[in-house]
Amino acid sequence: MSNFLNDVDGNRSSKRIITFIAFILVALAFGVNVFKEIPLKEYVWEGMVGIVMVGLGATAVEHFSKKI
Repeated sequence: MSNFLNDVDGNRSSKRIITFIAFILVALAFGVNVFKEIPLKEYVWEGMVGIVMVGLGATAVEHFSKKI
C-alpha cells in the first residue's frame, strides 16, 4: 500500500494521496446514498468523481511517460 502512494521516483506523490482520499470519499458517499438513502447533491458527486478520474488519468500518464 505504501508503494501505491509513491511516484515513479519513489517519492510520496500528493497527486496520488489526494486521488486516493477522493476515491475513499466517493465510495463512502455511494454507500451512504445506497444504504441510508441520504440524498447527495449532484454537483458534489460529479466534482468528486471528476477529481478521481483526473487523478487516476494523471497517474497513468505519469507511469507511461518517459523520463527526461
